[in-house]
Amino acid sequence: MKVFVAAAVAAGLLSAAPAFASMELAKAKNCLACHAVDKKLVGPAYQEVAKKYAGDAGAAAKLAEKIQKGGSGVWGTMPMPANPQVNAEEAKTLAAWVLSQK
Repeated sequence: MKVFVAAAVAAGLLSAAPAFASMELAKAKNCLACHAVDKKLVGPAYQEVAKKYAGDAGAAAKLAEKIQKGGSGVWGTMPMPANPQVNAEEAKTLAAWVLSQK
């Protein structure tokens, strides 16, 4: 039963509008525990991240890697922990969504 529910949720995320699906994915992967779209929490606001990387053709790949592996030093001394529960495809989706926040 849990597998069926998970599959239904995944199908719903894939069929929803990209912005909605990505917000839901960010919630599901606990990204919003440290980040918000429009204000700094523990980590930077997604709008600030999008602004910082605007015009950087490699930004999506960099952010996807950072989402999965973590990182430090770009936004101060607070490190971003690795997120092993986020797979490569989810990381790409989240990175593209973050970069679309303006």
